[in-house]
Amino acid sequence: MTNWQHLKRSAECQTLSCTDLSLYTNTRFMIDNPQLRKILKWAGLTVLTVLVLLTGVSVYFSKNWKPELEKKITEAVNKGSEGLYQVSVKDLHLNILTGSISADSIWLRPDTVMLNALLGKKVAPTHLFEIRLAKLQLRRLSLLRIWRKKEIDLNDIILNKPSINMTYYAGQHRPQTKTKPKSLYELLSGTLHSVRIKAMRIADADFDYISGATGKKLNSVHKLNLTVRDFLLDADSADDTTRFYYTKDVRFEIAGYQSPSKDGMYTTKVDSITGSLRKRELEIKNFRMIPKYPELEFSRKLGTQKDRYDLHFKHILFSGIDYLRLNSDGVLHAQSLLLNSGIAKIFMNRELPGGTQDKTQNFPHMALQRLPVATTIDTLKLRKLNVAYTEYNPMAEQKGTVHIDNLKGNVLNVTNDSVSLDKSAVAVALLEADLVKAAHLNIQIDFKLRSPIAGFHYKGHIGPMNMVKLNPLSRALGLVELESGKISKIDFQAEGNRYGAKGKMQMRYTDLKIRLLKAGEDGEAPKKKGFLSFLANNILIKDSNPLPGKELREVKIDFERTPSASFFNLLWKSVFIGLRETVGLGIVPMKSPEQGNKDMQKKLKERKEKRAEKKEEKKAEKEKKEQEQQKKKD
Repeated sequence: MTNWQHLKRSAECQTLSCTDLSLYTNTRFMIDNPQLRKILKWAGLTVLTVLVLLTGVSVYFSKNWKPELEKKITEAVNKGSEGLYQVSVKDLHLNILTGSISADSIWLRPDTVMLNALLGKKVAPTHLFEIRLAKLQLRRLSLLRIWRKKEIDLNDIILNKPSINMTYYAGQHRPQTKTKPKSLYELLSGTLHSVRIKAMRIADADFDYISGATGKKLNSVHKLNLTVRDFLLDADSADDTTRFYYTKDVRFEIAGYQSPSKDGMYTTKVDSITGSLRKRELEIKNFRMIPKYPELEFSRKLGTQKDRYDLHFKHILFSGIDYLRLNSDGVLHAQSLLLNSGIAKIFMNRELPGGTQDKTQNFPHMALQRLPVATTIDTLKLRKLNVAYTEYNPMAEQKGTVHIDNLKGNVLNVTNDSVSLDKSAVAVALLEADLVKAAHLNIQIDFKLRSPIAGFHYKGHIGPMNMVKLNPLSRALGLVELESGKISKIDFQAEGNRYGAKGKMQMRYTDLKIRLLKAGEDGEAPKKKGFLSFLANNILIKDSNPLPGKELREVKIDFERTPSASFFNLLWKSVFIGLRETVGLGIVPMKSPEQGNKDMQKKLKERKEKRAEKKEEKKAEKEKKEQEQQKKKD
């Protein structure tokens, strides 16, 4: 190196920091070394050649393997489903460099000829699928491994916004053959030795559940997300008890579900529905059934006496679901169903004429039998539920509510499945709650699941209660005010069915005094009936049980149900009959519900006419005064 070069090097170094000096020196060395430059050129040319070759191979495979790959996919689907399904793909895109494949416009559907043949023999699968997908992506796929080892090992599959139709065919039974049917692996083993997919994600799917008999949609779900974890198909995976249909787990989620009722009077909303096949669970958060109109407006739009429901359950959990049986036989079996932290409000407007519909079909055990799916819930768990049954009395122009708060307990053997019913045809409800915010209730109801007349048996116990606390209910619904009275306990039991209930009751109480009321006019408060109240307390009412020197009275319950009465109405009205008989009002004849409603409609009509007359009188009086004032001015 010359002196001038040393000086130049020294000047350059002065402009560099200490940290850059080493880098500068190495760079100058590589530039000034001819042999090293040749090596770098050779390496660069080699890399470029490899890239060109890989690109060429990728293009070659994309063009020449595409038909072969499409053929293999079609054969695999047809062979794996034993000819039941066929698939079509519009276009395939292959990238060997990244190990990815994407497919456009995929359509998986049953072969109609094969399906009709199986349906005719009643040996078709219970559920069949039709899937349409705009695009499918497979990532991190080793084509060399497929070619050499006949093994597929995928990192993940992504299905974005697919359309899925699931059709249910009832009454299909797979034939029982002496030879064991071939497994999915045995059907594909000639083509592949193993298939492993670490994760498969389906995002924002539209799902329709369709009746195969009618072709009508039974249910529709949008924004369905599904994740399949660790799918493995090989010689041993079918016998792996830790797997469900060759997977370690399948999780699904539906967010923000909302659906109007068929009549447009309700909206059903759910914040989220999640489930796991591995955990055998299904969880629903914030289920709500919301009426479209306020109570009185809602009922008046219906025109007849019908219950209005307002439901909200914060947490619903199915546990121990047999997903395999649900898929293969269309039978829902769960070890338990938890309803936690819920509010159920039921409203009835008595100003309307009674409807012709018989509400027997809505009794709990009768509604269960009408479910379209064979269902068995070993234990229905009720926790922290509040029920409010409200009736509007048009004569008093007030609402009265029966509150059942903090309802909890279990219902055993909830089923409509014939196999389960053969074992036991009774569902047993063991419940307790706080009744009308005044006393504690324990009740057992035995539902006779195969009874053609909706039979059931119930028995219960009500603890100590201050009867004055019943006034909000008795004033509105019975036009009776309780001045005093204390209940020690009530025990009752009865046999009930669609026609009514018959049984017996014992009620221990002391110091009962009542005041009879008369309905007020034009929204005024009910008025006291002083003389009639005096007669009732001194002649009719028995102020205690037992009376001094007497034995404890036991009375009969005999209640005739009107067809339009609900199950809850039947329960509490039959208990009310027992209370009425015990206190001495049994000698006062009761009108039938139909006659009572007819008389009430007549009274309401007369009240309306009187109000119209008064309105006209006030109008005429006002006009007369205006005329007199005008005459004075003139």
